[in-house]
Amino acid sequence: MNARRAAAWAVSALATTLALTGALAAPAAAGPGPVPQAAAASQARPAAVGTATTPVTHAENDRVPEGAVWTQHYFPSADRSGTELHADVLLPEKTPNKRVPVILSVGPYFGHSGQTDPEGWTHTGPSSRFQDFIEGTDLFDQGYAFVMVDLRGFGGSTGCLDWGGPGEQADVRAAIDWSAKQPWSTGSVGMYGKSYDAATGLIGNDLDQRALKAVVAQEPVWDMYQYIYSNGVPRPNVTGTADAYNSIATLAPLSDDDARYQANARWEESHPECLTQNSAGYRISDQRDKHWTSRDLARMAKGTDTPLFVTQGFIENNTKPEEMQEYLDNHKGPERGWLGQWEHVRGGDRTSDGRLSMGREGWYQETLSFYDQYLKGAEPTVRYPAYSVEDSTGAWRAQKTWPVVERSVSLPLGGGTYVDDGGASGRATLSKPGGAAPKALPQPSGEWDMEHAPAIDPAAPKDLPKGLARRQTAGAVTSSFFVWSRPVREAVRVTGTPQVSLNAKGSGNVMLKLYDVAPDGTAAMFDEQVSLLRPGRLSVDLKSTDWTLAAGHVLAVEIGSIQTGSWRDTPSGETVKVTDARIRLALDDPADDVRTAGDRSPYLDTYLRQYTVQLPTGKPGFTVPSGRL
Repeated sequence: MNARRAAAWAVSALATTLALTGALAAPAAAGPGPVPQAAAASQARPAAVGTATTPVTHAENDRVPEGAVWTQHYFPSADRSGTELHADVLLPEKTPNKRVPVILSVGPYFGHSGQTDPEGWTHTGPSSRFQDFIEGTDLFDQGYAFVMVDLRGFGGSTGCLDWGGPGEQADVRAAIDWSAKQPWSTGSVGMYGKSYDAATGLIGNDLDQRALKAVVAQEPVWDMYQYIYSNGVPRPNVTGTADAYNSIATLAPLSDDDARYQANARWEESHPECLTQNSAGYRISDQRDKHWTSRDLARMAKGTDTPLFVTQGFIENNTKPEEMQEYLDNHKGPERGWLGQWEHVRGGDRTSDGRLSMGREGWYQETLSFYDQYLKGAEPTVRYPAYSVEDSTGAWRAQKTWPVVERSVSLPLGGGTYVDDGGASGRATLSKPGGAAPKALPQPSGEWDMEHAPAIDPAAPKDLPKGLARRQTAGAVTSSFFVWSRPVREAVRVTGTPQVSLNAKGSGNVMLKLYDVAPDGTAAMFDEQVSLLRPGRLSVDLKSTDWTLAAGHVLAVEIGSIQTGSWRDTPSGETVKVTDARIRLALDDPADDVRTAGDRSPYLDTYLRQYTVQLPTGKPGFTVPSGRL
């Protein structure tokens, strides 16, 4: 057992003892629902195991949620590859002969022994991954089935794992069709998930199947390439993510799993090429390669119309808002969204002191209303905003779409030079007494999947010590240069997806950062992106954002070298000359906001502590206009 698995097992056992919910992301968040039972929690008699013809209740197996009956099923994927998929089905116990709509989740985290690591279960049973959703919505009493399907290579499914690719897309297609055609199904299917199984929900929308009536996707990946690379630059998790899913795919089944499940769960033992092939895919850096174009979920959403309910943290450090706007622009169906300033959490998650992680009440009620409307045809009894959005001030507003753009501008940034040295010149000018330079950030190690990521993004501006900007202005630091706006005259919101374009002479990479700088020089880095330098004009989309610059604040743009230790980058050592740089911004006027319910998300203050530095303002070079036309 590796260190992360051992730690996860210990946390799981402790959580059971305290009767808290299981953690699905780091840091953990408390919420309703039981947790995996640790090994010490033994039963007096063997727990019953559900089959396709033998339903099992909670009284017969305590891993089955109360109010449900559990069965297991196997069916082929849609690509005729011979891949067999496994499904755990939970039906309402009170109405066994009634057809019900289906809530479907498809992903890698439904293995009986644990989601990403062994969880210490003493007997088999359906995954508790979405027990919070089941309990929060009272799902079975509300007349829904809940179906969990293992993607190929995971849990009780055969085949080689295919991270968001054509194989997994075939699995999603098959799971939707199978769920719609069962004798206990009304034929109406909704998808639900967070992280990976939110991305499979986006895949479901992209497939545009008639049976799929609604998708709820919390903190998804909008384009699989963007999770591994940024414009040709490998992210720190380029090997960790491959290792993580190879590890999850090889989790051992439990001793009382049925023979078919056990054989399927050990698929990789007789097919080691699956793990090799999976790792090889992550090493393809060219975004135009077919491997990645077939996984561009945002592009594939063009013209789709499945009703979609999404959540996204603008400042989260794991599944980031990259190509989010492209996906939503391409999607033409009804949309609902909670967007704001939080980390990798679910709509109903709470912090250790009981505060809602997203700061907004009513996740389960609104989600159930969404499903009732599109799977049952029930008119909503509450009029919810299409989008509920928390900006960087912690204030919530309601709007019909996202983003709302009152003014689009392209502002000149001019040019400058930097040395693509991985930040070495910055560290060299800040040597400690005796000549020792500050150490570079360590590379992330271990496994890094859509459920687990470092608490602080490697691009955090903590890498920029106090006084560095002053040295840059004086020419002592050559790793980057800054361009400063004039103080904004009134509050203005930067929304949507900022884009920086430039001409660059020289080879290497470039990092772009945006800072909100207060009059006292306190600066919060609120957006960033990196890219390989290429011949001709380079245009780089930053992450989607929703950040308000207060009156008197300055927008600072940093252009320079990627810091070694922050990314898997090899500096060229060359001097890069940047000319004709411009920034394209979508602006909105906060004075027009329509307020809606919601509190400041707790993570916003954590983020500001981690991502704030001192940046003495330099000579202004451009003006950010107001958000009003």
